[in-house]
Amino acid sequence: MSQHTLDLAGRAGRLEAILLEPERAPVAAAVVCHAHPLHGGMMHFKVVFRAAKALQHHGVAVLRFNFRGVGRSEGTHDHGRGEQEDVQTALDEMERRHPGLPLILGGFSFGSVMALRVGAADRRVRALFALGYPARMVSDLSFLAACRAPRLFVQGESDEYGSGPRLAELVAALPEPKQLVVVPASDHFFTGHLDALQQAIESWAVRRPWQAGP
Repeated sequence: MSQHTLDLAGRAGRLEAILLEPERAPVAAAVVCHAHPLHGGMMHFKVVFRAAKALQHHGVAVLRFNFRGVGRSEGTHDHGRGEQEDVQTALDEMERRHPGLPLILGGFSFGSVMALRVGAADRRVRALFALGYPARMVSDLSFLAACRAPRLFVQGESDEYGSGPRLAELVAALPEPKQLVVVPASDHFFTGHLDALQQAIESWAVRRPWQAGP
């Protein structure tokens, strides 16, 4: 397995990124998005790192990046508008590096919202995942009503930004295929439960849901 840093040419300037490659030829290519830039979110967050490692362990090449204005990434926070452009830039990079491979898109907290919004509209994306979805702030998932790509939601039971039971209500209204994993007693950051988070992603990835996408 290998890891190296790179810079992407985003619309607002340079985007700082880290690429993880599996030991053998990858079976898919993924992008993982981090939490809210104005609340300390960055690609080095433990949840984002664990998600990337879980996918890498199952043969997926994974790109993490810093949204505009975070770390060495240029530009300024754009309240979710320009950040969706950043996600598109990251997807374009993975498609360029791994042409023909299924694309997977996911994220943590704010990053999960960006990933779902971009992925629901981008037909290249074959599977989506949302970790710690902030349901208290973004409760309208109607934009996923027409999305048929497999979706994984992993939520802390006691997530202060959207509890497990609350997310279950929202996910229940979505079309299949979908999966919700609620981590018992976990908070938003999966404190003390990162192993359970990683296992949920690995259990999903081992089934290669992107092969069943539209």
